[in-house]
Amino acid sequence: MISILLVDDQELVRTGLRQLAVSDGDIEVVAEAADGRAGLGLVRQLGPDVVLMDIRMPVMDGITATRLITGDPGLNSTKVVMLTTFDDDEDIVSAIQVGASGYLLKDIRPADLRSAIRSVAGGDSLLSPSVTNTVLRRLNAGQKAMPRPELLEALTDREREVLARIGRGESNQQVGASLFISPETARTYASRLLGKLGARDRSQLVVLAYESGLVVPGDAVPEGTDQT
Repeated sequence: MISILLVDDQELVRTGLRQLAVSDGDIEVVAEAADGRAGLGLVRQLGPDVVLMDIRMPVMDGITATRLITGDPGLNSTKVVMLTTFDDDEDIVSAIQVGASGYLLKDIRPADLRSAIRSVAGGDSLLSPSVTNTVLRRLNAGQKAMPRPELLEALTDREREVLARIGRGESNQQVGASLFISPETARTYASRLLGKLGARDRSQLVVLAYESGLVVPGDAVPEGTDQT
């Protein structure tokens, strides 16, 4: 059973998310909160697998709450997915930079919401090609420093290949197909990269792939490519 916490200042939204999330029986909503500060307290108390976090809330916004969650070593097993009604580049980049494992619009289809929760709980991230390109584009615009190839020194050639493909927004299935390995082997490589690079999740691997010079804006796989 996957445990989730809902954090949104609108009760109607929380009610809808609860009904949509639990309908298959393998996801349980353990608590709800109406602002980031209350949500942070519940995360520390309950340690849910996944937090569905609104970005814009009173008292404490979702970006601040997420930064405090991902920055706490005691909460390392809790993943955060940002939810918003706004498809805003700045919000997307801020969410990923503070350690969110994904970014979803609130008009997401019910089945896709449940699939997203399962993916994040299983250690994947929710970075579509369009989101990946947004992150890389904004990083490039705001950070003109030279690439840092030293980030790759501890990696094997194969690990560098996998990191480059993750940095382009490829799923484990796509990485496996590209490199002629199984999706399970691709997942193993991704887990190894997280450990070697000290990254929390695949979202941070995308940033590190950019910072190392392995990928540049425009490298992401085309929108609409199968991400299953």
